[in-house]
Amino acid sequence: MIKVAIAEDDFRVASIHEQFLEKIGGYKVVGKALNALETFSLLEKETVDVLLLDNYLPDHSGVSLLPELRKKHPKLDIILITASTEGAVVESSIRNGVLDYIVKPVTFNRFKMALNKVVSRRELFESKDEFNQSAIDQIFTGNSTKTTTVELPKGIDPLTLSKVEETLRSLEHGINAEALSEYLGASRTTARRYLEYLISIGKAKAELEYGIVGRPERKYYLV
Repeated sequence: MIKVAIAEDDFRVASIHEQFLEKIGGYKVVGKALNALETFSLLEKETVDVLLLDNYLPDHSGVSLLPELRKKHPKLDIILITASTEGAVVESSIRNGVLDYIVKPVTFNRFKMALNKVVSRRELFESKDEFNQSAIDQIFTGNSTKTTTVELPKGIDPLTLSKVEETLRSLEHGINAEALSEYLGASRTTARRYLEYLISIGKAKAELEYGIVGRPERKYYLV
């Protein structure tokens, strides 16, 4: 679970962000702060991976906190969420290392895109000791290039593959080939082909689970 703190003085907005996180899955809100003082206090008390930071806090602007946040918590991923579209605010945010910048009102898809960027970058840092240019580009853009920069084998369509990945990403408890085939509107053989391909490139795993009659069922999960 990725641990998230929310710094937002409007409890209704903070609640929406928390609901978005629950819908995405894989994230746990460890605390909420209404102002800058509470934000620093929360970060000292809790282990936090991601900070969702509002710019218009009652005591300080979120942007003004960034240098101190970077100094005290260098590995903290910060996503600035604000109604501000001023160039100076955007520039200061980027120069002080925010991972993403979302303009209110926040849509779920844009919110999810920012959180996916968190996961993608953390997975890269944890999986590599050295980085080639492609991996470095992926860190800065937040885009996964694993399945688009390589030649896919015969029978693997990139759009269908992307759909299979999104399906696995949304299912915490995994899926079997039969259920996936119904979702895709394809044969069970086709569904299994995509699932096994994802396993072959290290993006999925399979586990045997036993049903009521004791017959093993192969379920697939996104790594």
